Amino acid sequence: MTTTIRISAVGDVLMWHRQIASAKRADGTFSFDAMFRDVAPVLRNADLTIGNLETTLSGREAQYQKRNPKNHFPMFNCPDELAGALKRSGFNVLTTANNHCLDRGERGLLRTLRVLDHYHLAHTGTFRTFDESRRLLIRNVKGIKVGILSYTYGTNGNPIPKGKPYLVNLISTAKMHYDIRRVRSAADLVIVALHFGQEFHRYPNARQKSLVNSAFLYGADVVLGAHPHVLQPMQVRMVKDETGASKKRFVIYSLGNFISDRMFNSLHSDSGVIVNLTVQKNAAGQTSIARIGYVPTWVHRRPIGQRLHFRVVPVRKALSSKDSRFTKRDLQTMQTVLRNTTSHLHL
Repeated sequence: MTTTIRISAVGDVLMWHRQIASAKRADGTFSFDAMFRDVAPVLRNADLTIGNLETTLSGREAQYQKRNPKNHFPMFNCPDELAGALKRSGFNVLTTANNHCLDRGERGLLRTLRVLDHYHLAHTGTFRTFDESRRLLIRNVKGIKVGILSYTYGTNGNPIPKGKPYLVNLISTAKMHYDIRRVRSAADLVIVALHFGQEFHRYPNARQKSLVNSAFLYGADVVLGAHPHVLQPMQVRMVKDETGASKKRFVIYSLGNFISDRMFNSLHSDSGVIVNLTVQKNAAGQTSIARIGYVPTWVHRRPIGQRLHFRVVPVRKALSSKDSRFTKRDLQTMQTVLRNTTSHLHL
């Protein structure tokens, strides 16, 4: 008997100040559900959906987006309602190791995890205690055990508190080796999320390629990249790990932005993909990646009154729809996004 599951993954979930303002309601609460309504059926259709939460959930503030006074990097926070919207849209797991996880310090990091727990969203990459950092995130999906790890290159100069290195999984080949071996012994499929690369570069650099090679050697089956805010190509390889097992491995060096405001006026920052992996486990207990597909996405911004409204749309479906909210320019833009995505994704 063969068991089959579908895993979906998306890139960066970013919330700039105009996005947060667009979600604010008259009573002071926030509703983000409309931003994901068009893609929610795709996300819910998977047995396991993973995304990268690139904001903190640090509590109510008058100003959610700030600037780091030392290096001028943006510092993100978002109302808790975002977590509920992500859960209702189909997300099961959020990776939290990224360069913005300490944007409100240790307090914000810890509160973010409490909020995700409240909404029953599993998470990995940042942790409250040393003991928690040692626990493996393994989801049993219809009898297939999926292990998920998450690491970041850094934290934008926001210091990890002294004596608490366990708060954030920083990229280290030695740590990845140790963690992947532990997960591999307990899981059928190992997914490693790496927050790495150069922002707005559309191709992986040598460091990214080296880290992916290491992850595959140690036993990872899938590597999901994030951070560049634009799509980078994906690859399927037959690779032997250190045990000598030769298997099909999959990497996408950057999934692009899932939702964001436009960054540096780049159309590429409005684009991403939902990667769909069909995973099978046969009667002998061997697990493999059977099929790989993707849904190109685009963030549609539409002015209504004095503010913009944001939504993630599946591009192919949107182009064939008769949605009156799309202007002629929107349709032309989506045609460009579709061409860019399909021509760029394969190395």
